[in-house]
Amino acid sequence: MAKRERRTFTKYFKQQMVQLYQNGKSRKEIIREYDLTPSSFDKWVSQSSGSFKEKTI
Repeated sequence: MAKRERRTFTKYFKQQMVQLYQNGKSRKEIIREYDLTPSSFDKWVSQSSGSFKEKTI
């Protein structure tokens, strides 16, 4: 199996993936459609409750 080239994703892209999931699109479908690793996607979802949200003072 060929090693996958490391990619970077913007904060905006990650937010959009989490939003799709929260709006009802299946995890499997998002991972397949956007060629994501399950571990990265899961990390974004778990972080979405904190680090993605705008911080207000």
